[in-house]
Amino acid sequence: MFILKVIKTFSAAHNLRDYKGKCEKLHGHNWKVEVEVQGNKLGKSGMLIDFHDLKKKVEDVLAKLDHGYLNEIAPFDKINPTSENLAKYIFKSLNSQLATRNSQLSKVTVWESDTACATYKE
Repeated sequence: MFILKVIKTFSAAHNLRDYKGKCEKLHGHNWKVEVEVQGNKLGKSGMLIDFHDLKKKVEDVLAKLDHGYLNEIAPFDKINPTSENLAKYIFKSLNSQLATRNSQLSKVTVWESDTACATYKE
């Protein structure tokens, strides 16, 4: 099994609904996002997927969130913009784009700080 990982970042603000504590107030993060793709068979080029293509797809999804107020960006205008929900949103946004004959998206991890992250996988 081959596993590829790319790491990208974005900055955004949010506040948590239905939460009592510091995070109910407006605050921001420099989010780090790890996207992992896996597969058993390499293509003719000897690659599972081109890193350039993978990075571009991740950047396109994150561009919708970058320097935004997450609570005003769909679907986070309806669901809480937690790290867990961000990881699932990014996974779902990328899943069909990254599914090929040779590879599939395996997981997305979203770091809100150096010591706290959430991972989503199916």
